[in-house]
Amino acid sequence: MALSGFFLLVFLLQHCTINFLSVISPASFNNVSHFMGTNPLVQFALQPVLAFGVIFHLAMGIRLELLNRSSRPIKYAMEKASENANWMSRNMIITGIMIFLFFGLHFYDFWFPELNTKFIMGDMSGLNPEGGFRYFEELQHKFIDPIRVGLYVISFIFLSLHLMHGFQSAFQSVGFRHNKYTPIIKKLGTLYAIAIPAGFVFIALFHFINH
Repeated sequence: MALSGFFLLVFLLQHCTINFLSVISPASFNNVSHFMGTNPLVQFALQPVLAFGVIFHLAMGIRLELLNRSSRPIKYAMEKASENANWMSRNMIITGIMIFLFFGLHFYDFWFPELNTKFIMGDMSGLNPEGGFRYFEELQHKFIDPIRVGLYVISFIFLSLHLMHGFQSAFQSVGFRHNKYTPIIKKLGTLYAIAIPAGFVFIALFHFINH
């Protein structure tokens, strides 16, 4: 669970960085997107690993949740869970499932159309009818609808809540616990959990306002 979490943390940082190029330089975003979308190593090695990592992480989360519940089939007569753990740690399965549902929307918006264009229609050029790269235009087009933008923003809030606990929990799960460094990891986790989702929210709102 922790190792797949580390893998996804790296992916989120990379994904946010590339998408943020669409705010800074559409041309750079187009060039990087075309490279990622046509590079054989990315398409046929890294992309399947990413898909497996997402599914594996969700499956492990559900398995751990079921194991935790089965270990105490009879509830305590009096239980004050909030005094023992924060909301994020007690509801990782809920935030995780909400993120997974968001993946369905995200795949519908971007991944499935990309697969259709490249592998069904056979167009690997990445060009629009006018001759320029199509990636920036397609990204902007998805954020015209305020309802879709709202769904993205809500999803990134759930992502932030999930990361608030997940970041430092991953380090603890692999045995990295130190009086000196653990507080630093928790602060980095909080920074990461706020900055990365906020970056995605900013990207969505920027294109909605400037389309």
